[in-house]
Amino acid sequence: MKKVEVLKLMDLIEDIKKLDELIAANRKKKTSDFVLNQYEAKKLKMIGSIINELANPPIQSLESYLLIKKILNKYYPNIAEDELMNDGDISKIIAVIEG
Repeated sequence: MKKVEVLKLMDLIEDIKKLDELIAANRKKKTSDFVLNQYEAKKLKMIGSIINELANPPIQSLESYLLIKKILNKYYPNIAEDELMNDGDISKIIAVIEG
């Protein structure tokens, strides 16, 4: 990976950390769901950007996929797989993976 790519990804991760802290603070304050949903959508978009960067050439590698897994586990640790089963299309894909 080029130094520029590494620095870009590191900056994105720092921004996600700050946003995650903001979300946690606003949950404690019992901020409106509308505001929290906006923060969560922004976080999801930022994580999507990191995943896109890591999943595309020239960065794409087994290591980059493991890094994606680490990022998802870090920022979405409480998402149970059974929650994914609520989406019909996702549950079909999971069935193929597990089958």
